[in-house]
Amino acid sequence: MVDLSVNIAGLELKNPIIPASGCCGYGESMSQKFDLNLLGGLVFKSTTLEERAGNPAPQYAHTPSAVLNAVGLKNPGLATVRQEKIPFLAQFEDLAVIASVAGSKEEDYVEVVKALSQEETVKAIELNISCPNVKEGGVSFGTDPQVAARLTRLCKEATHLPLWVKLTPNVTDIVAIAKAVEEAGADALVMINTLTGLAVDVETGLPQLANITGGISGPSIRHLALRMVYQVYSEVAIPIIGVGGIESVDDVIAMLMVGASAVEIGTANYAKPLVCPEIIQALPGRLSELGFDSVASVTGHLHRQLANQK
Repeated sequence: MVDLSVNIAGLELKNPIIPASGCCGYGESMSQKFDLNLLGGLVFKSTTLEERAGNPAPQYAHTPSAVLNAVGLKNPGLATVRQEKIPFLAQFEDLAVIASVAGSKEEDYVEVVKALSQEETVKAIELNISCPNVKEGGVSFGTDPQVAARLTRLCKEATHLPLWVKLTPNVTDIVAIAKAVEEAGADALVMINTLTGLAVDVETGLPQLANITGGISGPSIRHLALRMVYQVYSEVAIPIIGVGGIESVDDVIAMLMVGASAVEIGTANYAKPLVCPEIIQALPGRLSELGFDSVASVTGHLHRQLANQK
């Protein structure tokens, strides 16, 4: 019997599979395809104090190796999320709901964190300091260790819930950012968000996205995500939730081996809506084949293997 349960900073998840913020909205569409109670958790769409219309269309560019998006944190705003979206998610009593929070300034983050922390359905807060597709907030908070640490500290003081901080890969040294937010009180790290990229329509000579640049996601970033989680795992004591290009059960296991305690699955949900439950179903058998009796025993396995070679 393989134990799929994991503990992320005091939050018990029955398995390590979590749809990533922005890729499942607030769960409505996904719930029509399968029972959300099957999931370890669900991170709902990054929510801001006021409603955001997002960036102009086109917001997506599809390439053979990746998807670029510039949605721009489109969401209905805090009040609507509390009145309509969270009550919908409350019906899934066996689902750990994680609230993703974004903002244009520190005060916005703090106010949204405080409000969502009052919702019984919400079990943890994910601080989005890494969105590359907005002109204010987002990644601007996540590229400077001191700025990231200050925002983390303010938000930690505003909640009694576990605080996960989502890191951007658009930095020279992600370890420095990770250590700074850990010292400021982060309970877990989520890494990585999308990389900033550009797609060009050679027929028109114009960008394929109205925003010009967008966040690169999909399988093309998986190996970069693995490398960054590998780097950070040895430098921090808090759990890491790995995200970036995960599409299969072996992708999940690789992310666990480099140091993740759980994973978030994003872009793969669009092409394969049942990817999360299918991976959950396949995970026990694959772990057993590899000689593991629990998900927790896989975390950091690559590090231990390398240490044994010395």
